[in-house]
Amino acid sequence: MKKVLILCTGNSCRSIIAEALINARIDGAIAKSSGVKASGKVNPNAKKLLEEKGIWKDEYHSKTIETLIDEEFNLVVTVCDHANETCPMFPKPAPKIHVGFEDPDGKGFEAFEATYKEIEEILLPKVKETLGV
Repeated sequence: MKKVLILCTGNSCRSIIAEALINARIDGAIAKSSGVKASGKVNPNAKKLLEEKGIWKDEYHSKTIETLIDEEFNLVVTVCDHANETCPMFPKPAPKIHVGFEDPDGKGFEAFEATYKEIEEILLPKVKETLGV
């Protein structure tokens, strides 16, 4: 099983959506997500959207990079510019890709649906290609 880490700033919207999509749609890969400065909560619209799509898991929660820094990952993905610029060095190097998405936080539910669709259409194929799964 290939391990993927999704990084963003707050770990409340984009990275949680990407984590859920990778876990639900990419065979041979398991994702975890984290924030550079975790917000401490999952955005209610992100959770509602993932519940509607049938891919929400209660284990999804906002966490900081320190909780995962010692794990080995086959791929690190940054989904916002801030995380891309401040991505820490991991003890065990992993390939890194950056695919930025606009933050839907503070916007209507439609913005979360649009972000979900972009992650599904843009990020998932790149992750599959990079991992070779």
